[in-house]
Amino acid sequence: MTVTRRQFLVLGAGTGAAAAGLTGCGSRSSLGAADQLSMWTWVGSVNDSLISEAEKTIPGTSKQLSMTRIGGDYKTKVLTALAGKSLVPDIMAINDDVATYFPNADQFHDLNELGADKLKGDFLDWKWKLGITPQGKMMAYPMDTGPTALFYRHDIFAKAGVPTEPADVQAAAPDWDGFIQLGKKVKQAVPGSSITDNITSVFDYAIAQLTKRYMTPDGQYIGDGDHIRQAWDLSVRVVKEGLSANAQSGSTDANAVVTNGKLVAFVGAVWWAQLGPKNAAPKTKGQWRVCATPGGAGNRGGSFLAITKYCKDPAAAFAFISWLESSRNQAEAFKDPVLFPSTPASYTDPRLTEPDPFFGGQRIVDVFAESAKKYPGAYFSPYDTIIRDPLAAELVNVEVGGKSSDQAWKDGQKQVERELTRAGAI
Repeated sequence: MTVTRRQFLVLGAGTGAAAAGLTGCGSRSSLGAADQLSMWTWVGSVNDSLISEAEKTIPGTSKQLSMTRIGGDYKTKVLTALAGKSLVPDIMAINDDVATYFPNADQFHDLNELGADKLKGDFLDWKWKLGITPQGKMMAYPMDTGPTALFYRHDIFAKAGVPTEPADVQAAAPDWDGFIQLGKKVKQAVPGSSITDNITSVFDYAIAQLTKRYMTPDGQYIGDGDHIRQAWDLSVRVVKEGLSANAQSGSTDANAVVTNGKLVAFVGAVWWAQLGPKNAAPKTKGQWRVCATPGGAGNRGGSFLAITKYCKDPAAAFAFISWLESSRNQAEAFKDPVLFPSTPASYTDPRLTEPDPFFGGQRIVDVFAESAKKYPGAYFSPYDTIIRDPLAAELVNVEVGGKSSDQAWKDGQKQVERELTRAGAI
């Protein structure tokens, strides 16, 4: 689905409570008492058992953890705190939009100065680089990732008389064109079948495979380039072929197309296993499989931890985040709340390699581990969101409103130019 994993997990969280220890003996700039390290995160971003252990005493330090799960618009609350430079937590989680915070890099510690550089080899190289600003400051420490795969209904593929085993499906759909052809065969045999929920899902996951996105590290806008237009045209093609369920994000149909079996295949990130079929179609247990993504490995999602310059004890804070994100503990976080590790050593941990009954006993970690290791990486700019959103809105106009693709592309680019000019990016 087009909703992000964080948006799904934060549902029901309610509004964030005030952090414990606001009236403690810490300074006005930093939350919490002197013997505490305060941390902000959102629901579903960390493993509760590990946090419970750290709340008693953070391993390797004399500090205790005071963690607040922020509900609602997490990013707005963080940026507001940073703007006010008061009551800022010692540690904060940051979502995959980490580049959005790069303009505030002066309010964070350079983690390499705290010893992060010695641990670089434990992590996926592309993930490590995402937390480093264009100026070379390591602002954010890797948490989870969002490697992609092709999810599909084994039983419906069998009914349609097309390949059903992961290796065979992968061979039949090595690229997006092959995936479309496969989808057409399934739909012909099983009318009503779709291979995506909506047009923007195809666009987002096609972008998630690219080695370049909307801007260059030196600030040049390239979101009007051929690589983005190709992802756009692919998205429109899937709709024109009648293979989209036209279930827009946030609509009542978003889960229904999974529940009623209309969505028979979907290119999605690892977290979609929980968000999609396990949540919306539990009765389909045993009927799903995964294989490599058509067109190559991609990544969508994944979080970071940062230490603010207001931190009372940066060394203790780094001891905590490096402990929390060790390969052993990332394997624990995969069990609950299903965060896919950024540490390759975790991929052979028995907690990850157990067969998944929901996927017919398949070891799905093998597919996602390969995707995570093969993903080439790309530069994310602070402006990616304000670029992507107008383009996505125009794609919806194509699918829902029947707008011509060329006109929608032109209008989307005009809106992007206005937004980037307003933001001072161009």
